[in-house]
Amino acid sequence: MIKRLAVYCGARPGCNEEYIDLAAEFGKSMAQNGIDLVYGGGKFGLMGAVANAVLDNGGEAYGVITQELYERNTSLDRLTDLKITPNMDVRKETMMQMADGLVALPGGLGTAEEIIQAASWTGVGDNAKPVVFFNYNHFYDTMRQQFEVMHQEGFLEEEYLAAISFADDFETMMKFMNQYQAPHYRQYH
Repeated sequence: MIKRLAVYCGARPGCNEEYIDLAAEFGKSMAQNGIDLVYGGGKFGLMGAVANAVLDNGGEAYGVITQELYERNTSLDRLTDLKITPNMDVRKETMMQMADGLVALPGGLGTAEEIIQAASWTGVGDNAKPVVFFNYNHFYDTMRQQFEVMHQEGFLEEEYLAAISFADDFETMMKFMNQYQAPHYRQYH
């Protein structure tokens, strides 16, 4: 059962106000379902929207931020707890350890890098937690297509492709996460 969800998303609002609305609605759904937030600790963009919505609806929000970003005054000041890490590698590992599942809302390179790392660690046995791309308005369709190309070309086994979900609504995402069984880690022959 998912009790804490790591959410990766843009520190910018994007070009369409619907992204902020999506993040706020997502955070509200988390709180209404008793799911706490683990995220990068920021106050801007989708990050701030999802955290504020969780908190505004009675949930808890746990931020994990690097010392450098903290010193730039980017952290939300009303969090349940804020951990400050020395670098991004420790930040990502801490977030993964604190959460029961990992999801990417729309975002940029950092969002993609963090969720893809979580997915790639499934194959080597370092992540047994579910990974979901929240595919709002087809945002991650081309990512899904690229993963399918990787599979077709023999670089991504079926079981690891199937271990990644592309969900376009909260209920579908939670069903996948709550029924998730991690595949065995990759064997080399």
